[in-house]
Amino acid sequence: MAAVRLAVRRLLTDLPAAGPVLVACSGGPDSLALAAATAFVAPRLGRPAGLVTVDHGLQPGSAERADAVAAWARTAGLDPVEVLRVRVDGRPGGPEAAAREARYEALVEVARRHGAAGVLLGHTRDDQAETVLLALARGAGPRGLSGMPERRDLDGVPLLRPLLDVARDDTRSACAALGLDPWSDPHNTDPAYARARVRADALPALVAALGPGVVANLARTARLLAADTAALDALADAALADVRAGDEGLSVDGLAALPAAVRTRVLHAWARELGAAPAALSQRHVAALDALVTGWRGQGPVHLPGGRPVRRHAGRLLG
Repeated sequence: MAAVRLAVRRLLTDLPAAGPVLVACSGGPDSLALAAATAFVAPRLGRPAGLVTVDHGLQPGSAERADAVAAWARTAGLDPVEVLRVRVDGRPGGPEAAAREARYEALVEVARRHGAAGVLLGHTRDDQAETVLLALARGAGPRGLSGMPERRDLDGVPLLRPLLDVARDDTRSACAALGLDPWSDPHNTDPAYARARVRADALPALVAALGPGVVANLARTARLLAADTAALDALADAALADVRAGDEGLSVDGLAALPAAVRTRVLHAWARELGAAPAALSQRHVAALDALVTGWRGQGPVHLPGGRPVRRHAGRLLG
């Protein structure tokens, strides 16, 4: 319990914005331990704290479980407490992505309504290690290997993860120490989901082969890469301004003079400016744009997601 409370105290102490914090709580051990720690720490720091639980309606008994989490939160002194019912059907992507999108939309809406300083999420160090392994399996670059950020602003609402340096076993132990009975999401053990397979098989195999420190090391790798990625992104922002050729696209010579790590970030950002959807813009598209700069053989235009062409003409990339 001390480890979870200390993590929450550090975050709330460093949180400059006024207003309450809201804990997103599913009733699982991680978010339940986070909610209990926040209920203990926040009043001692003079910070109002509430709880939000989202009912996706995907499993039998989900409505009753959400109501039970809300009832517990009120007894713990959290205020406001809200149960949000969301619809997942009809959204694009797989069930996990659709549920995540619906959940975050609901969290942003309730945070704005209450003027919240941020929404606290219960992802742990183990979750971060799993994220890094999944990114490695996809062949992700530094951004993917950076894992989940400690803070992400979504439509102006800070999403905060205070437990990224806390082990999952600590959240379970905290719940046991407080006499809390967390819910076990069956999706977390369903082998149909890649993350469940990583959790049940891949990560334990790495721990058995390399020792228990592998989880913390994977999480530390994400933290180090996140710092490097932020620095490269800042360089790319400045470089994009430097290589603009007025309203006539980007200077090929200016792009060619940039280090590859910066140039590809510039091209990625520019493609998004041209209207390419971030979810559809892949490394393949950026590599094709880069080839217009570094591997020019007179090739035709690159078609970005959405169909917009980018071509090279008179020393410029034009979109």
